[in-house]
Amino acid sequence: MPLIEAHPNALAKVYAKSLFELAHAQGGQANTESVLAEIEDILELARNDASFSEMLASRLIDTDKRDASIVRIFEGKVSPLTLNFLRQLNRKGRLGNLPPIAAAMDEMVQAQFGRIEVDVFTATPISADDLGSVKNRISDALGKDVILHPYTDSSMLGGIKLRLGDQLIDASIQAELRKMRDQLVKNGAAEIRGRANDMIG
Repeated sequence: MPLIEAHPNALAKVYAKSLFELAHAQGGQANTESVLAEIEDILELARNDASFSEMLASRLIDTDKRDASIVRIFEGKVSPLTLNFLRQLNRKGRLGNLPPIAAAMDEMVQAQFGRIEVDVFTATPISADDLGSVKNRISDALGKDVILHPYTDSSMLGGIKLRLGDQLIDASIQAELRKMRDQLVKNGAAEIRGRANDMIG
């Protein structure tokens, strides 16, 4: 079975905290973010290569054989800490938990170093200048270093939508039209009630 994307659970957070602390002790913020980037690159590779994902997650593969494969694939290509962490997860039968571990570590990095990742949705590709303007405004508002991920959503009429974790900020044209419609319905009903009261009075 391939790796399964999942939200961080208690087990993932324990492993992520251990990796975070080791990486930070060895080289501070830069090393911590570098190790996280390596883990995320490995996951991206797994998402695009089903056989590699199967090799990491399958319980049918012998632990020693998988360990040898991990060393052969990654030695010299990732940091010793990342390599040792993968081997440790393999020995514990926890390599399948790599996606939630990476997600938990990403949350720790963001919380510790004041970084926040924001998904930006627009109807057409956003220009570099506009993206920079959006980044500066969010950064000023939140007081954090903002990492933007721009996406194009052809179903949008215009405007912009921002997603910060589980929070969606909708400033699209559809959202504005919905507000206008709701106001018309609400105000229209109030006006009718007002006229009725005038007639009764």
